[in-house]
This record gives sequence, C-alpha cells and structure tokens, in this order.
Amino acid sequence: MSGDGTVLVVGGTGMLGSQVVAGLLARGKHVRALVRPGSDATRLEAAGATIARGDMMDLGSLVRAMDGADSVITTAAGYTRHSKGDTPQIDTVGNSNLAEAASRTHVRRFVLTSILTCDQTPEVPHFWHKKLAEDRLEELGVPFVALRPGAFLDQVTRFGGDPFSKGRITWLGSSHIPLTFVLTADLAVYLAAATDTEGIDGQRIDIGWDRPVSMQEVAEISGRILGNRIRVRTIPSGLIQAVGTVLGPINPMVKDMGAMAGWFQSGQYVADTTRQREVFGAAPTAENAIARLVTSLGHTVKH
Repeated sequence: MSGDGTVLVVGGTGMLGSQVVAGLLARGKHVRALVRPGSDATRLEAAGATIARGDMMDLGSLVRAMDGADSVITTAAGYTRHSKGDTPQIDTVGNSNLAEAASRTHVRRFVLTSILTCDQTPEVPHFWHKKLAEDRLEELGVPFVALRPGAFLDQVTRFGGDPFSKGRITWLGSSHIPLTFVLTADLAVYLAAATDTEGIDGQRIDIGWDRPVSMQEVAEISGRILGNRIRVRTIPSGLIQAVGTVLGPINPMVKDMGAMAGWFQSGQYVADTTRQREVFGAAPTAENAIARLVTSLGHTVKH
C-alpha cells in the first residue's frame, strides 16, 4: 500500500516524535503535527510540517486535528513529564480520546507507540496504560498497529550526561540481566514506515535488536568501540522500589519507575523480533546500534 495522504503526528515536539516527523517528510509525506496551544512549534514548521493546535485531553480538538488525515502516529507519553502539561492522564484519558477521535474520523491507519511486555505488567502503570490503549483501539474497530519497543538505550544511558565521556554508565538494578533495547532513531523509522506497510492491521509488534543484552554487555561493547574501559554503577532496584513506596503518594512517577526497574530484573523484558524482521527487515545488531549511539554523541570509533 502506498499512501500520500496527510499523517497526523501526536507528540511531534518530543525526542521520538520530532524524528518521526523528519522521517515522514523525507518519505514525501504531508505531515500535520498536533501541538498544544501555547507550545513552540517553530522547529516543526521550519521542517515543513503544518500545525494543528489541540490537546489530548480535549476530544473535540483531536477530532478537528484528525479531520482529513489519512493516518495517525502517536508517540505521546505523559508519564515522562518531559513537557509542561504532561500528566499521567495523557496515558489514560488522552489515549482513549485519541482512539475515539480516530474512530469518528475513520482514519485508515493508527500507529501506536506502545511498550514491550505491556500486556504482562499491570503493576507497572505506564506499561499497562499502553496495553489499555491497544485494547481501546481494538474495541472501537480502529485499524491500528502497535509497535512495542524495548528500553531506549540513548535515553536510559544519559542520566546525568554522556556516560561514555565519563567512562561510567548508571543503571537501575543488576547490570548482568539481559533485556531488550532500542534506539530512538530506529524506532522512528519503523513508526514512519508502519503508516503504509501492508498486512499489519491489528498487530502488536515487538521491536528490539538481534538479541537482549545486559548493561554490563553494553559497557563492554562500548568500551571495545572506544578503546576505553566503561564501568557500570548500579543502584539497587530494591532501593528504587522502597523509595517509590514512600514517595508514591506524593509522586506516583517514582513508584511507577521503581516497578519498572523491578520488572527489568525479572529477565522477562525480552522481545520476540520475528515479526519485526518480517515487516521491517533485519533487526540491528547490538554492536551496530551501540556504535551508532557512541558516534552520535561525538565519539570516535577506534575498534
């Protein structure tokens, strides 16, 4: 299937969404970006996107933004609190509103950025909310595909600055338990491609690398690439969960992150990339992905 209609991107001002917008424009798509009233859309407009002002908490504004759109991609996530106005309600009420608006406007394809193993983790709220968003789209009969990426290595390894310059990666929990990682740039490519890919309606597709890796392996691979030793500093997941229990009533995000760290320790945060390979081609190797991350941060690959 090859469509040239307008794609509405929800979350286009974010790290992932902005790369999705760029990828769609590079593919010759007409891009409309949903941006909150008062938010700066200068970069998106300069890139070539048109702007629709609206809010995920305002169903009417979503219906207006989707009117005439061929497809929708959403990368929005309220739990991250990356932008002013981000709240956990975006992940519940907001996602439900998006599904309802898509149903009313009869979009051809709705592409949801979900989360790996979200259907197994009711104790991790921001994971489970993605599962509920998938279910709501299905319930309303919206033609959708959900991409379920693993952990974003380019985000989790940059707490406190570039870890490769410091020679130290900070990680929550054991550094020896393998799990699935992705890079933001790779997921952006898959999301953009998913608007036109045939035979994927109603599917939930795990997204990851050729294999799960532990944070110790990430350190070893990046160390070989740089010719330097990279250490891993670990924060016990039990400590994070304990802090979350205490601060949860004040800051639910802390409790949510503690639950996520605990799930990572289970060894079950692992993608089955069979369908990914069938739809999008070979999954990146861990070595290739880590090398691209290192070079994107301005480091020189030595090995």
